[in-house]
Amino acid sequence: MARKTPEINASSMADVAFLLLIFFLVATTMDIDSGLNRVLPPWSEKQTDAPDIKERNLLLVHVNKYDQIAVQGELLTINQLKDRAKEWVLNRADDDNLPEKKVEEIALIGKHPVSQGVISLQNDRATSYEMYIKVQNELTRAFNEIRDELSKAHFGKVFLELEKEQQDAIAKAVPMKISEAEPQNIK
Repeated sequence: MARKTPEINASSMADVAFLLLIFFLVATTMDIDSGLNRVLPPWSEKQTDAPDIKERNLLLVHVNKYDQIAVQGELLTINQLKDRAKEWVLNRADDDNLPEKKVEEIALIGKHPVSQGVISLQNDRATSYEMYIKVQNELTRAFNEIRDELSKAHFGKVFLELEKEQQDAIAKAVPMKISEAEPQNIK
């Protein structure tokens, strides 16, 4: 008499595999890419023309395909960019070639000269992502340092340690105006 080989009942194997899949999906963490912290204006169906900006109120920053940075046509290194941007935005000497200032009444601060300057950043299509991020970081760092200096002068703390109303006042006194133009092929 031939002996039968016992079979394993595999009908619940699909259920076990499904439960394991659910477990791994729930228990696994994914690395989240960090990006640039920017607040975009709200979407509007109505297209508006860009406001006219006086030439003196515009700082042109170009990054070419070789990752070289030109500010108003002058080549700079990444280490010089932040200080150049700060010097330009602050215009401490009220130079006629640097941006205008408009004195505004700001809550918690009082009358304060607000720079009318806008930094216009344009990258070449072949600019490396690493240089793009470095330039963005340096320009942001310039504004953050100006905000920290003003925060310390008025409230005795750096910007990030301030209360919400104080941060709003400092942000109004030092608006972060960085305009990014569409990438082109820059020589």
